[in-house]
Amino acid sequence: MSELENKYEPTFENRIDLIELKDKMGAVKQEVKKVIIGQDEVIHKLLIAILATGHSLIEGMPGVAKTLTAKLLAKAVKGQFKRIQFTPDLMPSDVTGSSVLDLKTNEFEFKKGPIFGHIVLIDEINRAPAKTQSSLFECMSERQVTVDGITYPVPTPFVVFATQNPIEHEGTYRLPEAQLDRFLFKINIDYPAIEQELDILREHHAQKANNKEDLVQPVLAIDELISFQQLIKSVYVHEDVLTYIAQVVYHTRSNPNLTLGASPRASIALLEASKASAALQGRDFITPDDVKYVAPAILGHRVLLTPEKEMEGFTSDYIIKQIVDSIEIPR
Repeated sequence: MSELENKYEPTFENRIDLIELKDKMGAVKQEVKKVIIGQDEVIHKLLIAILATGHSLIEGMPGVAKTLTAKLLAKAVKGQFKRIQFTPDLMPSDVTGSSVLDLKTNEFEFKKGPIFGHIVLIDEINRAPAKTQSSLFECMSERQVTVDGITYPVPTPFVVFATQNPIEHEGTYRLPEAQLDRFLFKINIDYPAIEQELDILREHHAQKANNKEDLVQPVLAIDELISFQQLIKSVYVHEDVLTYIAQVVYHTRSNPNLTLGASPRASIALLEASKASAALQGRDFITPDDVKYVAPAILGHRVLLTPEKEMEGFTSDYIIKQIVDSIEIPR
């Protein structure tokens, strides 16, 4: 253990046992990797999001396995999986559900929509208009649905994976900042390297007519996942690391290259995601390196560049990296 890590290690004797968590989540990752090649980083961040009970927005070009990755990850967890294909004619009630008159009892009965699942995949979220997108606000933030004045809780745990295409703008509706802020991570999926592309072709050819999705088996029970989500809340955090997180978020609000900085929700997201990142590595304490690792995926979609920097070709991820690198790591 390095001297820096040793500083943030808790001094009390009662340590958290993270061996089972590390092994089980590692097994989930290995199951997904049976089919998904060259996206280890994406899978790892999605596992962090699940442990931190956060939602993820997955962005990438068509054909890079955005939907398949989320679907297989859900399959490796023995939870209730739901998939919603967003389209321009989709109504809010198609997502949340609606009250239907039961002719036998002459009373209205609530029929739950597909949002009632443990892991919900929303495909092409920017295809639906703002009215339908807004139906997700209450579900994602408060984990409940209110219809006709009655509140219905969604299952526990509840995690949303949403995909979108970054280059196709015709017939799409841009997600507002308030909606983006509900996502813990925005994860970009790039094209695979040439070696990985060859591996994909070889694997596809070897499978012949077999359904490759059948290779992935459920390896994590939903009650185990709930206990893991509760366990990471006890991961130790040094006061210096809390200060470091606050400084990173504060500097997004005073940076001259940004017109919109991150909110306190981003600070909490950094904290919870850092705990999950440490736990996946078997550590029961977080370090500034955990914060630096999750910061771009958490802050990139929560800030806005100035028009000048946007025209110059800068990205929010580049500015976030500048901010993180400029802040002195506590020693």
